[in-house]
Amino acid sequence: MNRHSILSCTKALAALALGALGQAALAQDGTAPASVVPDDLTTMPAVSDAYRPATTPWGDPDLRGTWPINDIAELPVQRPAQYGDRFWKTEAEIAAEQGRVEALEEAYENEDEEGTIGLGHWIEYQAGSRRTSMLIDPADGQLPPLTQQGIHDASLNRASWVGGQTFDWVDDFDSWDRCWTRGFPASMLPFRYNNGIRIYQSPGYVVIALEMLGTRVIPVSGDTEQWPAALTGMFGQSRGRWEDHNTLVVETTNLQPGASPLNMATRGVPPNNTLPTSYEATTVERFHMIGPDTITYELTYSDPVVWEAPWTLRVDWTRDDSYEFFEYACHEGNVQVRNYITADRALREQEYARGRMVDPIDPDAAPPPSMDPASRGVGNDE
Repeated sequence: MNRHSILSCTKALAALALGALGQAALAQDGTAPASVVPDDLTTMPAVSDAYRPATTPWGDPDLRGTWPINDIAELPVQRPAQYGDRFWKTEAEIAAEQGRVEALEEAYENEDEEGTIGLGHWIEYQAGSRRTSMLIDPADGQLPPLTQQGIHDASLNRASWVGGQTFDWVDDFDSWDRCWTRGFPASMLPFRYNNGIRIYQSPGYVVIALEMLGTRVIPVSGDTEQWPAALTGMFGQSRGRWEDHNTLVVETTNLQPGASPLNMATRGVPPNNTLPTSYEATTVERFHMIGPDTITYELTYSDPVVWEAPWTLRVDWTRDDSYEFFEYACHEGNVQVRNYITADRALREQEYARGRMVDPIDPDAAPPPSMDPASRGVGNDE
């Protein structure tokens, strides 16, 4: 059995043990077990602040290390209906999931034996999460509705994931299609691969390196001035401060519209990568170190132009300093954008020659009531 398989089984067994313990007491070293499951599965306990992490030579809590999030890649953002109002799965439900993980582990091992690399290596899921979704607010585990402006803006966005859309130039593709960003805070959530997160620290700064597309440099002095409103970035401006003895709080403003805040490669999000971001979008992240090998990551996202209410998600990150980053060489050799354009132009020429070319859709037209506005890319508002 390879290292990843051993970790998978170990995490699954640990989660089942925690479920049996319920509200477990602190360990002798003051560590709060990750995701302690309450007796009432419809409640979400507060994050523990009992653990006191080691400090850096300059006195900040030491969060340095590698925190891959493969082990939460199966956890959806929104709660599936089968779980009702529960934040947590039952022990029977988590045990049933172990069968799928074992099948995936077998695929991984078969590829090792055959000297091939396929999805068994690309997608490494692990059982063990007792959570039913990442969202903790709203309490029903569902994203709040979009505003009317959000619905309108989503209907105008374009991506390769939108069915029936035409492709005539690079701006008919989203930012992930074009390999320059997954969006924010989407970049902090798990995908199907390249899920590495590595934290570096120096006096006055925390740096978060992402295995897929991006690095964040965050000043943590607490007195950094906000950028002027006209200055924006795809990751925005992040300003951090230390709260209590184990928590880094990071506030992000000045986000540049143009990428979806949630990416469809994360489970349980709306389809098609067409969710808009406005200039009023902000996030508050909390990195709680609740044990030597666990960070509880909490994110609150607010964009009153697009969403009717803020929403908050919470997940646990598990340290794995043996995890290796692999280059995400997406842009090099990315011929698909050109292929989409040339193929679609050729198709439209054929349709026109046959007399079957339809009139273009008005880019400002409202979507038909029968369609999901967030899944329709009808044009560009420029």
